[in-house]
Amino acid sequence: MLPRALRLIRLSMTLAILVVAAVVAVVLWDYYTASPWTRNGQVRAQVVNIAPRVSGQIQKVNVKDNQFVHSGDVLYEIDPFDFKVDLEAAQAKVAEEKADLEFRQAQFMRRQDIPGIAVSVEEKQQFRAEAALAKARFDAAEAQLRQAQINLDRTKVRSTIDGYVNNLTMLPGDYATAGKQNIQIVDSGSYWVDGYFEETKLKRLHIGEPVRVDLMGYHDPVFGRIESITRGIATDNAALSTQGLPSVDPVYTWVRLAQRVPVRVKLEKIPDNITLVAGTTATVSIVSEEGRRHHMSTKDALEHLGDDLRHMTGR
Repeated sequence: MLPRALRLIRLSMTLAILVVAAVVAVVLWDYYTASPWTRNGQVRAQVVNIAPRVSGQIQKVNVKDNQFVHSGDVLYEIDPFDFKVDLEAAQAKVAEEKADLEFRQAQFMRRQDIPGIAVSVEEKQQFRAEAALAKARFDAAEAQLRQAQINLDRTKVRSTIDGYVNNLTMLPGDYATAGKQNIQIVDSGSYWVDGYFEETKLKRLHIGEPVRVDLMGYHDPVFGRIESITRGIATDNAALSTQGLPSVDPVYTWVRLAQRVPVRVKLEKIPDNITLVAGTTATVSIVSEEGRRHHMSTKDALEHLGDDLRHMTGR
């Protein structure tokens, strides 16, 4: 009699474990297939590509790789010798044109004061025109002087934002070309996270919903909110092929892969011990009430399984 009872208990426990395991499997399946979360997340940041406005040999580099800089800080300096010469030449040109202008204006004013027919109207008009031309040349010389001063100031290349110098490779002696980017600054105030959600989960996502971001390598989460959802992604079927005809990839009717859509998350709470690095990976989870109902981790499922087993066995 006793062995039969033990067999019934063992059978009941086995069935109970199978039932609970089936429930956990269903919960986990829903969690991995339908809940609004994704492991395919990435930290992003704005990067400012700084290029010099004038060309010349780099004389001094004032920053180091990964250094934090403020807006207005001098990053590097270009040899100013040629620009100082241009400034001195422009100053001399202004002085020359100023003297000529004063002379032309004095000539015109003397003839304007002569009464009667001693000076013809045509001659007065001629001296008036010469004075106006002298004034135009003086204004142009002043503009060139201002440009020369600006070019000299531009030999000191400054940061336009607060951020971190990234991948610095320049050295004194390198040649800087006007308009060619040679230093990058990561904007320290621009970090956000892109969560690449499957299209089947977009219906659960809403602008302003709270989000939990788990960065790889850190235990503490980062919190934020959904800022925007991308309204378009690239499609290979839009590419043109021979004779301008569309190139459409064949798709098996029984295999349909869900597309990934970027969802932008604005970060709000960043723990002090976390260093944000653009390009690193993250897990993005919606933590709204709806998200909590659909978000059960493997640990939670195993804890529920243990509670159910203890309840069934009376322990």
